[in-house]
Parts: sequence; structure tokens; C-alpha cells
Amino acid sequence: MEKKIESSGFDLDRIYDLMVKFTNKQQSYVIALSKNKVKSELPQPGLMLDFFEVFQKIALNPETLFNLSMKIMKDYNKVSSAIVEKALNPGENEEEKPGKDKRFKSEEWNKNLFFQLMRDFYLINSKSVIDAVVDVEGVESKKKKRVEFYTKQFFEAVSPSNFLATNPELLKYTLDHNGENIFDGIDNFLDDVSNEDGSLNVRISDNTAFKPGENIAVSKGSVVYQNDILQLIQYHPATDNVFNIPVLISPPFINKYYILDINEKMSLVKWLAGQGYTVFVISWVNPSIKHAAKRYEDYVLEGHLEVLDVIEKITKTNKVSAIGYCTGGTILATTAAYLEAKKQKKFASLTYMATLLDFSEPGDIGNFLDQAQVNKIIEDIKKNGYLDGRHLAKTFNMLKPSDLVWSYAVNNYIKGIDPVPFDILYWNSDSTNLPAGMYAFYLQNMYIENRLKDPGGITIGGVPIDISKIKTPSYFLAAEDDHIVLWKAAFKGALLFPGKKRFVLGGSGHVAGVANPPYKNKYGYKAADLEFDTPAEWIETVEKKEGSWWLDWHNWNKEFAGEMTEKRIPGKGKFREIEKAPGSYALKRCDG
Repeated sequence: MEKKIESSGFDLDRIYDLMVKFTNKQQSYVIALSKNKVKSELPQPGLMLDFFEVFQKIALNPETLFNLSMKIMKDYNKVSSAIVEKALNPGENEEEKPGKDKRFKSEEWNKNLFFQLMRDFYLINSKSVIDAVVDVEGVESKKKKRVEFYTKQFFEAVSPSNFLATNPELLKYTLDHNGENIFDGIDNFLDDVSNEDGSLNVRISDNTAFKPGENIAVSKGSVVYQNDILQLIQYHPATDNVFNIPVLISPPFINKYYILDINEKMSLVKWLAGQGYTVFVISWVNPSIKHAAKRYEDYVLEGHLEVLDVIEKITKTNKVSAIGYCTGGTILATTAAYLEAKKQKKFASLTYMATLLDFSEPGDIGNFLDQAQVNKIIEDIKKNGYLDGRHLAKTFNMLKPSDLVWSYAVNNYIKGIDPVPFDILYWNSDSTNLPAGMYAFYLQNMYIENRLKDPGGITIGGVPIDISKIKTPSYFLAAEDDHIVLWKAAFKGALLFPGKKRFVLGGSGHVAGVANPPYKNKYGYKAADLEFDTPAEWIETVEKKEGSWWLDWHNWNKEFAGEMTEKRIPGKGKFREIEKAPGSYALKRCDG
């Protein structure tokens, strides 16, 4: 919400209050520094060597350097000529349309020739350098991708749209608001500086506007079981009769579960109940130092396996249709392989939503992870006992810096505008810590060594895990624009399974592609049984359908859902209601 301007002059009391606030933050930072809580943000040594190698290749190749220089000069001449033409004929092109780049959508960029030239030169420089990195030869692919990623990060950071002096829209805004926005921005900036370690957490939503159980995550349900690492929520039925086989959802352990129950219209939980399913959802703990020793296998043994036993006792059926989302899907596949090795049939069907199982293509997140960096992360988290979820959230935000970092920094700190309430962005900010033992195992064995795809690559409770033995009918959902789990990487994971399987490619990204209810009729999807060995063959053959993949999943899963039976009310029998959904585990925030 935009703050109201009350005066046209500088308020000395306001300036004094800001100075006091700044001093207090400075003192907190000094205290944090003395307690060794301030984390170094220095670049990774390996990354600097990668940069040196790539740009040395460019600089020492005369042909590459010449072509790059000529291309830049040609583009400079083109935009310069356009500027001169516009200056000589000011009456023309007044209706010039803004480009697709949201950073420069304001008409102010086209009103002033100086700023238009600055913008165009910036776009030429950034594209030319990034293209040069992409085209360089003789550099290992992974190194080149990392340098490309961080080069893009650099140009996103230095965009003229991010600074008051180089952004005509911000200059006009500041003049229109008599400079009051600068004081509001400083106030917002100081609010976002942590008292704990002096780090800056750019707010992307009004974190006071939502509370799970009140205006988000409101589906009616009961926590019917809990242990050290999870709460199990059973939701109230929405139909008089339900399918005999219940649904269990395993959400990511790096986020709160309620993205799948974010609001009544977009709630997958509510929709599933409306189709006649008995719905159970895991709510993972937001761990503290007491969970430091919890391992990846504990999320299988104390997590999924205990939950499956509880659901069997509640529903009197020995199978479930299980849905895993992101890292929840990775654990689900591990659990399914464990049960196959034990010759226990507890799954009627398996669904993997935006899940990595083969980590050979980890997407942009892989640019943050090499062996040296993972060693450093493991060293740091073992000191604290857990990874602070806010650090991981900032990492994921940096995957889309223009949308999730710099646009909010400009609005918050230069325009002085408070972030608006937005339920999905509130969820995005509601991070979850990760136990040191579990996270260290996950980074090393999944992202670095890619062991899950290999038969016996990891063991759980002494049992070798082989996901190629999973014969349960499986449904794989990927999202076309997902930058966290690339759809082709999800496809490669699906190929590891020998049983009956269906692959679905939805539109949009990692969150919107999953939380896509039928009423919106958005994005569309491609769906077919998996009968091809490459993504290219599959996507060329399968026709696109309109609407939501939710309907396709329901039609597919009905085959495995069993007969209809009387509805099940949570809290009856041995497993009484501990507390109402969403439960206390989901309410615990990293920021207190």
C-alpha cells in the first residue's frame, strides 16, 4: 500500500527517528559480528576461476573478440541513429510502445532521449556479453552454464531500472512525492535488515496480512498424528461416499504444505475431497537445533512409513494413492523403492509433481552447487544444526531476480511502497528450516553424486534403494516453464520406472503449473502414457489439451481408487484430533 504524503518539506522528527533506527540496527550488527553470526557473502573461489577461464577464452580468441566488438558497434549505431532520428523529428513515434521487458515498461523511458539511449545500450551490452559466454568454445558445459547464470545475475543487478539516478520513472515519482518516498524507502530498508545477523531480507508480500488457518489454509481438517518430524492432517470429506483408497500428499520439505490449500478456489486439497477422496496431508516440521541429527532416511522411516501405518489403521485399507510434490516426490520414490525391496504393497498409485529423480539436469539451482560449495554449506549447517530456511528462500528468489528481488527492492526502498498482500508470495516467504544431517545427505547424494537413479546408490535402514524396481502405476507431472525442476529432467526420471506410467506436461511454472484448478481453464497440458525414450519424441507426438491437468489425473487415478464406501470423519476411533488443521507445525515461522 502506498504511504500517504502529509507534507512537502523534510520532517526533522522523521529524520531523527530514522537515524535512531539506523543506529539500533548498526548496534545489532556489531553484536552479531562479535558472536560470529554474520555470514560471508564473498563469491565462491571456484566460480571466480570459472569466470577467468571463460573470459580468457573470449579475450584470447581474436575472431571471437572481433565479431563481438563489431556486433556491439553495429547495434550501437542502430540505436544511436534511431535516437538522432527521433530528436530531429520529435513529433513522430509519440505512441511508441514499450518493449516486453517489464523493467522498462514505463512510458518515461521513451520520453527522454538520454534515458532511452542508456536503456538501449544496457540491453545491447548485456545481451552481447551473455551471448559471448553461451557461444564460447573449449569450456566444460557445467562451468559455462554457471558463468552464464552469474553473468545474467550481474546484469540484472546493474540494470538502470534499479537506481534512482538512472531510472526516469523513479525520478518522476520522487519529484511527484516531494522526496517523501526516499524516507519511506529507508524506513522499509531498515525494517528488512535482520537484527540477528545484519542480512537483508527483501519482503515480497505483506507478512502481516495472512495467517494459516484464518485466511489461508482454511480447509477443514484435523491433525490426527504427529511425531518429531511431521504432523498428519486428515481432511473432512465433502461427499457422502468416498473412494475406498485414500490419497496421501507428501509436500516439499523445503516449504510449508499449504501451497496445496492456499485458498478455497485454488485448493487441491478441497478439490480432491470434492471428487470423493479421503485426503491426508503431511505437514513437515520446521526444525530447530534439536533435529540436527535427523537424516534423510528418517523422513522415510519416521515419515512416510509411520504415516502409511496410521492411515491403514484409520481407513481400514492397506493401500493409498500417494502424491509427492518436488522434494516430497523424491522421498516418495525412495519410500516406494524401500517397500518394493521389502515386498510390501502399500501404494495403489504414485504421483510425482515437479519432482527430480535423476539429478543430472538440476536446473538453475545447480549453478549454486559444486563440491566445494556443498562442502562449505555442510560445514556451516553442522555448526548451527540446521539450514536457515530464509537462506534457502533467498537462493530460490535469486533464480528469478528481476521478478522476486530487484522489482521489490525498487518498490520497497526507492518508491517507499509497502509490499501488497499476496497469498502465494506470503507462502513463498514462509520458509522452512532443514535438519543438518538430512540436508547434507540430500545435497551430496542427490545434487552432487546423483545416486538415487543408480540401483543401490543409497540405502535406507540398511536396504539398498532401486527405483527401477517400482512397478506401481505412476503419474508424472512437469511444468513447461519450471526453472527449478526442468520438465526434461522430470521426463528422464520417469524413464527410470518399469511399470505403467503417464507423463503430463502442464503450462506455467513450478507453483502455478501445479496449483492450476479447473475453474481457471488456464495453461492447458499435454498428457499421454509414456511410450517414448526422449522428450523430443514425446512432445512432438502428444496433442495439447485445454484446461487443468487435475481432471486428467482424476480420470487416470479412478482406476486405482477402489469402490465407494461410507465417508470417514477425522478424529474418530483411536486417532483423535490433536489440533485443528493446519496444525502447529505449519504455524511455526523461521522469523519467529
